[in-house]
Amino acid sequence: MSDVQKAVQEKYGAIAASVKAQKGAASVGCCGSTSLTAGGPASCGCSDPITSNLYSDAERDTLPDTAVQASLGCGNPTALLALEPGQTVLDLGSGGGIDVLLSAKRVGPTGKVYGLDMTDEMLALARENQQKAAVTNVEFLKGTIERIPLPADSVDVVISNCVINLSSDKDAVLREAFRVLKPGGRFAVSDVVVLGDIPQEIRRSMELWVGCVAGALDAGDYAAKLAQAGFEDVDVESWRVYDVEDARAFLSEAGLDVDSVAPLVKDKVASAFIRARKPQTHACCGPDCCR
Repeated sequence: MSDVQKAVQEKYGAIAASVKAQKGAASVGCCGSTSLTAGGPASCGCSDPITSNLYSDAERDTLPDTAVQASLGCGNPTALLALEPGQTVLDLGSGGGIDVLLSAKRVGPTGKVYGLDMTDEMLALARENQQKAAVTNVEFLKGTIERIPLPADSVDVVISNCVINLSSDKDAVLREAFRVLKPGGRFAVSDVVVLGDIPQEIRRSMELWVGCVAGALDAGDYAAKLAQAGFEDVDVESWRVYDVEDARAFLSEAGLDVDSVAPLVKDKVASAFIRARKPQTHACCGPDCCR
């Protein structure tokens, strides 16, 4: 396991434990500004500029509080496309299960939704939330997004919410997403992207990597990597660009000189909707890929 994976696992495991301890009484997770302390993750509440106002009241009201409070994303991938009854969906980095449970309602009893996470504490919390929500067409799997434990051509839709940017091997993630999708299957994720160059001290910060920023791809690079993995109809749509004050909160928690760094990241970090499609047929890339 890489140092980045260990840092992510430790941080989000602590967040899951904090949510369970508080029984969903308070928001404990932020993509951009959560830090670990001796007592667990710091609370950021709904004022966090990255994770706030992503789901409608109607969506939140149908879910357990602990699923909502453990939501650490930067968008709502379930709103990116119309899921259909009977489809199979995979959520990469499913966390407390909010997007899995919302997707399960849309695909109905004839469909199936897999949630994939590498953190035992998050998996335990997600399974508790599944039981509370009385949802049966869901299965949570342990594993990494760089090596998905599902067969090729097995899912109709891959979703993810501010997780792919946490990987230090994004090419492997996108290749795996392509592999497990059925021909014609869709890729629809929310993620943090960079709009231009940002300082190297941010890229080097493990705290910010775990908080979604340091590992974020340039929007153009994201599209290029999807195309390289074999996807077509690639679209990267930035929808929430963060200003200097938004940057101030998460930069200060990483111990950086906010006044000198924040202006350099102004309007360069954004949440984006990323969509792509696996072609109905694709060329053979070697002796082991043709079926």
